Amino acid sequence: MPSSPSDSTGSLPPSMTSSADGAASAITPLRAPPLAWRLNAGLFVATVGSVFATFFLMSAWSGDGTRAAVDHAAQFTGALLAILLAHEFGHFTAARIHRVDASLPYFIPLPMLSPFGTMGAVIRMRSIIPTRRALLDIGAAGPLAGLALALPLYAWGAAHSHVVPLDGQGTELGDSLLLRLLDRWFAPPVPAGTALYLSPVANAAWAGLFVTMINLLPVGQLDGGHVAYALFGPRQNRIARWVHRSMLVFFFVSVVSFAARDVSAGFGLWRIGRHVGNSIFWLVWFEALAVLGALTSRAPADTSADGPGLSVRTRALATLGLLLVASALHDRSSLLLWTSWFGALAVLVVMEVRWGALLEGSTLLDHPPTGPVPLSIGRAIVAVVTLAFFGALFMPTPFAL
Repeated sequence: MPSSPSDSTGSLPPSMTSSADGAASAITPLRAPPLAWRLNAGLFVATVGSVFATFFLMSAWSGDGTRAAVDHAAQFTGALLAILLAHEFGHFTAARIHRVDASLPYFIPLPMLSPFGTMGAVIRMRSIIPTRRALLDIGAAGPLAGLALALPLYAWGAAHSHVVPLDGQGTELGDSLLLRLLDRWFAPPVPAGTALYLSPVANAAWAGLFVTMINLLPVGQLDGGHVAYALFGPRQNRIARWVHRSMLVFFFVSVVSFAARDVSAGFGLWRIGRHVGNSIFWLVWFEALAVLGALTSRAPADTSADGPGLSVRTRALATLGLLLVASALHDRSSLLLWTSWFGALAVLVVMEVRWGALLEGSTLLDHPPTGPVPLSIGRAIVAVVTLAFFGALFMPTPFAL
């Protein structure tokens, strides 16, 4: 990782240098290196096409005519990309203000494999963030800029949504405290036995709010991890470990609570596949964050005296296998099949305990150190408000089938 430039008192600013004759009065500006943009632009165009195609096909499969599907896909694409652009350029602008070397955003197209047609975007930081103040500004600018656009778009989209009979088909999108308030204020009334069918703009804003919720998790080098480290300093590393582990606990609590509700109602465990599917998001993200931690950590993997670290490939293949099998067993209630599935999950958890993220003293999700000077009162308030948005956006079950 490149080091930040030194700060020598009395030296020339990095953008200035003396002229060839050495005269102190003859100072000319150095040209900044050109900002690479061609790959970024290409990925953005590909993402626009990916998002449009994904929503167009989903709209067409739901029964919309071609013209309506094109119109809905255009609305969804425009709203979602506007939110993502606001988020990423919030980070980029704050980084430039603090003179942190940052790339333009790299958008990630993912047609059909993602329900949104994209995995969002990333910005590459090529220098160390020098102070906790800069870390807060860069970490908070993205989600706050995205929210400034996503919230009014959701309000407008909810007001233009309509109510449909509840038929138990399709995917039910997750709910949060903030979404409930917006629905109460802007959406039409939803009588019993009906559901709110979100307009394309509201659908895109929901996706933007969902992505913001994930980014605000106070773990590792997510936006929430940056903000929390700026606020708490090195104590955040201990907090991040507990937040990360709570995601695994939440998966089990969610499955057990759904199953217990069915058992008490006399349904038994025949819907166990559906309950696992509705809860597995948190298991997947528990492992995904461990993978991200391993990829961004200066050490190649967590290690212990008992053996090698748990590799990225092992985590990725194990998680993908569990996800695919759970999807295939969604409507199956076979005791043997689900016992085998939970047995495989137990093996993965044991591996995490011995060599991975659950190992005592693991540094997998530790945040890179930055300056020791704490935040001012004003910026500490900004940090608390930013992290509070995670609670307001938290969706216990983001997707339910």
